[in-house]
Amino acid sequence: MKIKRTKIFSGTPWEPLAGYARAVQAGEMVYVSGTTGTDPSGKVLNPGDAYAQTVQAIRNIENALKRLGLGLEHVVRTRVYLTDIERWQEVAKAHAEFFGEIHPAMSLIGVTRLVDPEMLVEIEAVAVH
Repeated sequence: MKIKRTKIFSGTPWEPLAGYARAVQAGEMVYVSGTTGTDPSGKVLNPGDAYAQTVQAIRNIENALKRLGLGLEHVVRTRVYLTDIERWQEVAKAHAEFFGEIHPAMSLIGVTRLVDPEMLVEIEAVAVH
């Protein structure tokens, strides 16, 4: 049985290099790839500011979901990767501002680094249509 997939691309340079889409809808499930606080060209916004990068990453996730007719209220799971786990409260504050009433399942994971050293935060999301 072939599952229908709808793919959303953001236009960042990493998608064709690594062969992935920003978001993929398969049936009722939507999987949003690791998303950072960048503009559409891939430029890291707000270097050094974990809070602002988290806000931008969530906005980028929201934009991908909107293209599928969904919103953040459809998110049931987030995974947040943070290069400096000591800054978790900055990231949690931004996450709560967007998801505080939605309450998705969440993981906050410390990592050594992300693709670009200026990136402090990367977020994956799962949504249900």
